[in-house]
Amino acid sequence: MGAATSDPLERLASALRAGPDVPRKRMLIIVNPYATTVSDRLKNLVVYALRGTYHVHAVETEARDHATELCRDAAREGYDVVVAFGGDGTVNEAANGLVGSNTPLTCLPGGRANVYCRILGIPVDVVDATEQLLALADDWRPQLVDLGQVGERKFLFSAGAGLDASVVEQVDSHPRMKQRFGEWYYAATALRTFNRRYLLNSPRLEADLGEERVSGVTVIVQNATPYTFFGERPVELSEGATLAGGDLAGVVLTRANAIDAPTLLWRALARRPRFVRHRRVHPFAGLERLRVRSADERALPLQVDGDYIGEAHEAEFGVLPKSLLVVA
Repeated sequence: MGAATSDPLERLASALRAGPDVPRKRMLIIVNPYATTVSDRLKNLVVYALRGTYHVHAVETEARDHATELCRDAAREGYDVVVAFGGDGTVNEAANGLVGSNTPLTCLPGGRANVYCRILGIPVDVVDATEQLLALADDWRPQLVDLGQVGERKFLFSAGAGLDASVVEQVDSHPRMKQRFGEWYYAATALRTFNRRYLLNSPRLEADLGEERVSGVTVIVQNATPYTFFGERPVELSEGATLAGGDLAGVVLTRANAIDAPTLLWRALARRPRFVRHRRVHPFAGLERLRVRSADERALPLQVDGDYIGEAHEAEFGVLPKSLLVVA
């Protein structure tokens, strides 16, 4: 990366001219046209630049889970790499289609948080990320990482049952507000959801954590850290989760009331003190499996990687060690 210009076309053209002289790999780019930062012009610039180094085929998603179907086809057809160009939901769908295959996954940032991109060390600026992807062609070293799983759905870095899933459900139902206000809309929705559903008579659950059973209102399970980002600041909830550790970590929020909410929020956003030290947080780590069930007959909302996936009275979380190839 060198040029002083900030124009995306000039920067991508410069990266194209500097592309490595190696045999071209087959690349499928899956584009979510509704992602926060993805436009037709930007997509065309990215595809144009990558075609200087790879044999590129680009496809736009048309419906929920379309990326999963496209990735299954790509794995069967022997593509060398799949690029998920969108937010974390697009990357999650792509991973669900590539799990257990020999086709590696990478991503280009197209959402607000782009958590998995950041975890992999991919720049959040799409031009910088494209330049990095061009450079990778000359240093191709796919790595195996773990995936989490709840039911049949795999997740890349986090999943949850309870309050956080209720928030995601509400945010997903207002995509324009999500796109316009980003993390601030999440924060406002979290406060509203907490006041309406969890302040009084909150749903209760039980989490079986190996040899202990913990009662609470929310369970967050992580396969990697951080849980998310608030702007540029990582939100660290659990401790001990790593991409290739072969286990899960997380927290159980044992109670939700007006007294605890401000200090929970403060610990989630502050660098110190640690969230797991809050008196209403029960941390866990080193688990290969855990089960969560409703304690009051109300179905539990579920989310994976920031996508709402429905409700269940019981959910089992597990880990699939070294089940996904990634390149970054």
